[in-house]
This record gives sequence, C-alpha cells and structure tokens, in this order.
Amino acid sequence: MTDVTSAKSARRSHHWRRDLVELAAMFTAVAVADAIANLVGHGPDGPFLLVASAVTLVATAAFHTWWARRHSHAPPPGTPAAGGPGKAETTGSAHASAGTGPRETVLWRMRTTVRDTPGSLAALCTALAGQGVDILTLQTHPLADGTVDEFLLRAPAGLQALDLTHEIAEAGGRDTWIERADAHDLVDTPTRVLGLATRTALDAAELPLALRQLLGRCTIRSRPTLSLTGRPTGELPPVEGVLEETVMHLRDPNGGALTVERPYLPFTPTEFARARALVELDARLGPRIPRSHDVLTLPEGNEIIVRRADQSDVEAALAMHERCSERTLSLRYHGPVGDADRYLNHLLSPRYGRTLAVQTASGRLVALGHLLWDGDETEVALLVEDAWQRRGIGSELLGRLVGLAGEAGCASVYAVTQASNTGMVAAMRGLGLPLDYQIEEGTMVVTARLDTAPARPASRYEQIDR
Repeated sequence: MTDVTSAKSARRSHHWRRDLVELAAMFTAVAVADAIANLVGHGPDGPFLLVASAVTLVATAAFHTWWARRHSHAPPPGTPAAGGPGKAETTGSAHASAGTGPRETVLWRMRTTVRDTPGSLAALCTALAGQGVDILTLQTHPLADGTVDEFLLRAPAGLQALDLTHEIAEAGGRDTWIERADAHDLVDTPTRVLGLATRTALDAAELPLALRQLLGRCTIRSRPTLSLTGRPTGELPPVEGVLEETVMHLRDPNGGALTVERPYLPFTPTEFARARALVELDARLGPRIPRSHDVLTLPEGNEIIVRRADQSDVEAALAMHERCSERTLSLRYHGPVGDADRYLNHLLSPRYGRTLAVQTASGRLVALGHLLWDGDETEVALLVEDAWQRRGIGSELLGRLVGLAGEAGCASVYAVTQASNTGMVAAMRGLGLPLDYQIEEGTMVVTARLDTAPARPASRYEQIDR
C-alpha cells in the first residue's frame, strides 16, 4: 500500500511542468498563425493560399488518424499497464500457466461417414476444435451415399474415445471407428504408398505385408490353385477382383487367390483400388527375390553361402530330401515322410513367406529356413541335412529369420516341432526372447515374442563376402 501511494505522489509532482510546456506551445502556435495570416491575407493570392492550407491540414489530420488506428501502440485488451492495477493478478496467472507446462496429448486414428453435402466436413472440424483436438491429416473416401472421412488426430490425453465419438455423432458423423495411433501414422498417405510399392517391386514376398500395412489390421490368406493332393481349391476371383464390404477377393499373380478380411471395418472403394494397384504391380514385374548373399566360414574352415530361395530351388531341395534321414524329415514335416516332397513348391513360393537357403561352396543345398505368413501369425521352420547338423547352421538361419520377421512388423513367431526335437528347442532358446510353450500329444508349439526383441546379434561365423 505504501508503494502505491508513493507512485501517485511522484506523478502529481510533475503535472505543473507538463501544463506549463503545453501552455507555452499554445501561445507560440497562436503567434505564428497570426503572423502567417497577416502575411498571406494581405497578398494578392491570400484567400487561395488560406483555402489550400485548410485542405492540407484536414488531409494531414485524416491521414494521421488512419495511421494511428492501423499502428496502435496500445497494449492488448486485458493487459494492464506496467505498475497499474491488476499487475499482481496478471503475474500470478502467468506463474500458474507456467506451472502447468505443455499439455499431454495422444494420437488417434478416426474414421466416420457423413452425408456428401456442403458443410458436413466443417461441422466435424468445428466439433473437434471444440474439444481441443488438432487435425494432423485427412483423407476422404467417396461412397455412393456419402463420404468416409479418415482423420489422424492429436487430442488431449484426458479426452476419452467415447466422448470424442459422441461429439462426432452430434456433428453428423455415423459408423464412427476410432483407435490409438503412433508416430508411424504421421507419414502422409502418398509417401507410405510409394514406399510400399517400392518394397513390393524389389521382393515378391512383400505383397502380403504391403497389403496389410496399406489396409491396417487385417487378415490376408493366399489360396493356391491346387491343393497338395492336386485337387482344385475352388473358383478363382475375376482379374478385376471382388469387394464384399469387409472382404476383398483378388487374383494372385503367382497363381491362386488372395483373400483380405477386416471384420471390424468395411473396405472403401478407394482402398480396394489401392490394393488392386499393388497386385497389378506385382503381376507386371513377375517372380523376383533379392539376389544378395552372405558367405560365412564355419569353425572347421568350410565356407557356406546364405541366400534367399524361391521356386527355382525346388529341384535342389528335392535332392536334399533324398539325402536326409526319415527321422530328420519327420521332425520337420510332422507327417508321413513320403508327403514331404509335396510341400516344397508351396514352401518356396514367395507368396507364402520368405525362405533362406544354405549351400556349400560347390553349390549343393544343405539347409532351408522358412518364414511363413500364416494369417495374422508367422511360423518359422528349419531343415538341415544330417551331415551338416550340430554346426550351428540352424541357429544362424533362425536368427536371420527372426530378424526378417521383425523387419516385417511381426509381433511374434512360432515353431511347431516335437518335444524330442532338442535341437529346435535349443535354437529357440538361443534367441534370447520371451518364449511360450504349448505341448499336446507330443507336439510342441514354441512362440517367441518380438516386441521386446533386442538387436539381432552378429553372426557367430566370419562373414567374408556379400
């Protein structure tokens, strides 16, 4: 209270000086005006000059007023002057705001259907803005009777999905679907589609993975033209494909059919067109796999080559089958040994997964490792020729397959084997990952979770070429 009184007294002590200066300025201006009027009024052009001066003064005053309004130096509304009343309250508010810090937010992916009328999208945006939600990306999927709007949103962490869905419904949205998103969804759609097309162009095995990443959480199944017994598996879809709300039927360029299912959310014609474009790209490029390879040196000095395999390796794989014992084949295929040859064409197809082959320096195939897409799950399987077992080749293949599964975004991999197959169980344990075991009638299913996987350790063998 003492400080405020002192400030007021200090300002009063300077009032008489300002008044004296203003009074002197006024008398000086009157004297100058009178001198100019006498000088101009008695001249031949006196009246004209007076009128011109008056017009100039009016124009100057009008310009000054306009300029002052556009370039006002007054403080913003609600901001008290320095030292004036309300300073304490303003300072307190600033400290309170600084204490809260930046607000915590989360990412959501949301899809809703609206009528195809002017202002429908504006109503959604207004509803989102009212909840403090920021729209990061927006895609529109035209329908025959409306439009599906797909948003990537940044919302306050305290905003619940049900509350957000209710606000969208009030704004005219229907069939609203929402789920949490992550930083990977921040990539814009054209960039993501181009990346998926590039991966598909380099490797035929990428098509199912590219479709899954393009369409979100969905189940993709490949159906061959003929079963393992040689019987037709069913009628193939037309070349242009078929869309049935939550299911897509596409013609597989590798032979057979691709079925894409997403029960929780119908596909839009736009998504169907994108999926068809990826399949057509795969068909035009034909069979292809990366041809890079690694040359490794075993502890005894032998060199082996690890590379990708495909259906061109069927003949070499059949020859390896002939060199394997019945026990080795039964541990791998869990059925009659005579049926093992039937599986090779399916297993080596890039449409059903990825296969790594191990061959000697002379070119003889001695081991195969398979990473198989099984709907939403991923299976790993190994076959090592008897004469090359217990040299760590199986563990090397398994580590590489798990690395490929991690790159493909798989959450886990599983291996089906027999409880007596100690070599496969030891290889799974050697991954250093959390394992789940299920045993039923002598058959063991070992599942490794990849969400906590560390970086894949370096090969135990010396790599001398690539």
